[in-house]
Amino acid sequence: MKPPISRFADQARKYALHVFLVFAAFVVAYEVRRGLPLEWWVTNPEALRVLRWAALYAAIAAVVELVSRTERAAWRFSSARELLALFRSVTITSALFLGTIFLVDRGLALPRSVLLLAWLISLVFLVGVRIVWRMAYDRSLALSMFPFMRPSRNENGLLVVGEIGDAESYLRSVSGAPDPAYAPLAIVSTSPQDVGLQMHGVAVLATTKDLLALAGAEDVKGKRFPAILFLREPIGHLGLSAETLGELKAAGHRLLRLPSIVELGDEQGGGGLLREMVLEDFLARPPVRLDTQRIRNLVEGRRVLVTGAGGSIGSEIARQLVAMNCSHITLLDHSEHLLFEINRQIERLSGTQTSRPFLCNVRDKERVEAVFLSERPELVFHAAALKHVTLVEKNVCEGVLTNVLGTANVVDAALAAKARQVVLVSTDKAVAPTSVMGATKRLAEAVLPQSDDLTTQFCAVRFGNVLGSAGSVVPIFRDQIERGGPVTITHPDVERYFMTIPEAVQLVLYATALRADTSGSLPKKYVLEMGEPVKIVDLARQMAALNGKTLGEDIPMMIIGLQPGEKLTEELVDVNEATLERLPGIREILTKTQGADFSAEAIEKLVVLAREDRSDEVLRMISERISMLRGSDLVELGYAK
Repeated sequence: MKPPISRFADQARKYALHVFLVFAAFVVAYEVRRGLPLEWWVTNPEALRVLRWAALYAAIAAVVELVSRTERAAWRFSSARELLALFRSVTITSALFLGTIFLVDRGLALPRSVLLLAWLISLVFLVGVRIVWRMAYDRSLALSMFPFMRPSRNENGLLVVGEIGDAESYLRSVSGAPDPAYAPLAIVSTSPQDVGLQMHGVAVLATTKDLLALAGAEDVKGKRFPAILFLREPIGHLGLSAETLGELKAAGHRLLRLPSIVELGDEQGGGGLLREMVLEDFLARPPVRLDTQRIRNLVEGRRVLVTGAGGSIGSEIARQLVAMNCSHITLLDHSEHLLFEINRQIERLSGTQTSRPFLCNVRDKERVEAVFLSERPELVFHAAALKHVTLVEKNVCEGVLTNVLGTANVVDAALAAKARQVVLVSTDKAVAPTSVMGATKRLAEAVLPQSDDLTTQFCAVRFGNVLGSAGSVVPIFRDQIERGGPVTITHPDVERYFMTIPEAVQLVLYATALRADTSGSLPKKYVLEMGEPVKIVDLARQMAALNGKTLGEDIPMMIIGLQPGEKLTEELVDVNEATLERLPGIREILTKTQGADFSAEAIEKLVVLAREDRSDEVLRMISERISMLRGSDLVELGYAK
């Protein structure tokens, strides 16, 4: 941002140039009307009267300009709005000048056509200087006026794929980039009616069904297409298959997408910010469009704390909170490496915010409370958890100590620090759980205090699998495919709900804002709309196709059987629950029959058993408590012995 003195100097120069151009326009108009020789302006006394008229015309223009302030508009972004303002300003100037000379001598000595020419030439001069100014910044405008101009040598040709409106917005946004990394050379539209159109100097050459043929073209405007930019999220909704994208990658094309608001961080520029497309961009459903201002109103200027800040979800929560202008962020994690990485990212992204990392395990009650009392967070996001089903299945007591005791410690610390709100990140595996991990997360939901007279609000947010999160099936499949297989599938009918990490976190934040708008401190539970479940075997096939391979042919597939605690399908609500849509993408979970509370005494008993590593007794107590919470008979859970 320029300092105020520099901005004032810029406006003063533009103001002076405006007045000078109007003066020159009047002189040129008189010359055009009379066709006088050059020496007339030097030797003839009448020239002095003409110059006085020009000075009066310019003086009136100066006054009009002071009122209309057209010089405040950024010339490099001049548009039809600014041109209309100039038209109005010059017209008022000409009308006032005509009225003034009529009052003086009825304008008898001034040819009427001179005033009309002065009006026209003033507009030409004032508009022309803005066009020249904008051309210095706007490559597409310069190329459209001078087609012989070629992109600079450091640019790579870019093929833009998307709907025509999205393409126009992108081209307009990068038209002012002084040295973009990629030069848009052609557009591929989703509609046949758009073929042949041109915008910002770039033509629509084909539809998406002809993408492969166009991308392989030898030459377009003297450039190849090393990169292809997809403007729509998710990519699959452009009508393109994973096989098509796999062929494009195999042919050496870079597949790019636009960055999200959070990814932009503190970077500046245009084409250089494009991101490599990954599987999540193809598989994800269309993102839910949310009113981010509602989230910003909750977060902006507030102190926030994130547990599990180094994990996939916790780190994205931290990044989005910083993007929403929290005043201070506390990062809490027990992993030194992960905490170092997220703290480094937050320091780079931070504007006016302050941040502080704490190495801390949520199991340590005294340490957690000390951090909360020193940091005094207003909003707490509890994302710390053990979440890998197979690992927690083999480490039952550890799952209890982290997921149940850890949540209880965070709740107690938040109450002691008088936090405004605590948000528990939960999972769909907490519904009718058959795994230790899912059961401990359901118990964690029950840890939230059942009291309506607290100053702290509580809520839990459930969602399904997150594409690309640490330990999820996506990076496992990616590694197996890169090594040539086999790709391991537990069961051909296994299906899961999926969403991307940024979308999941944004919905969590939106649910937080929704909870803040309701009264009372009784905990509320929300579930995110996850769309349709995806078969894991189909996911593996698409991942193989994106790498130009066919699962079962180029890469072997192995069915290994359901793992302990694993379900064929996941559910988002339990038998004693119903949901009510509160906002698009978010439903509130309502309990139809209230089961028994998870009392402090029961929590303490379970924790004691876990600390003594009495796994069998822990499993039995978990099974009993889950049945009581669900208001159902004792059920035979997958892990209960």
